[in-house]
Amino acid sequence: MGTRAFRWLLPHPFVTVLLAIVWILLQNQVSAGMVVFGLILGVIIPWGTSIWWPDTPRGFKMGKMVIYCLIVMWDIVVANIQVAWIVLTRPNDKLRPAWVIVPLDLRQPEAISILAGTITLTPGTVSADLSNEGHSLLVHALDTDDPDGVRDEIKQRYERRLKEIFA
Repeated sequence: MGTRAFRWLLPHPFVTVLLAIVWILLQNQVSAGMVVFGLILGVIIPWGTSIWWPDTPRGFKMGKMVIYCLIVMWDIVVANIQVAWIVLTRPNDKLRPAWVIVPLDLRQPEAISILAGTITLTPGTVSADLSNEGHSLLVHALDTDDPDGVRDEIKQRYERRLKEIFA
């Protein structure tokens, strides 16, 4: 099978494998039938949706993306604990919510989407809007006494790493 035929059948091989693994994990049992069905789903879903997928970004660094994902997962765990503590111990009238504008150095749509998703996945913050030009994100923070600190942390912890990943 040539490269062209392979790409037509499996436009996103990594996603195929990932979908099959997720399917098997969701079934909570490993059997030949579940593996085969997971692989079938893993082929059909990316193939059927491939016309809407953008081209692979140039210069994407998978190793740095793995590290980024680990950092985000750790931040989600820590933020869950922080938000639970706030909810359990602080009355609503003592919350200090804030809207924060985060100017973006990122220009690739995929990188901006990952940043916005990261912010929203981390409890206590939500990406609310992207400017028309794509040069800033509007973020809502549940509780902060330093909106500039929230902005700086997003830029240093996430955007800086995404710039390295998509360089």
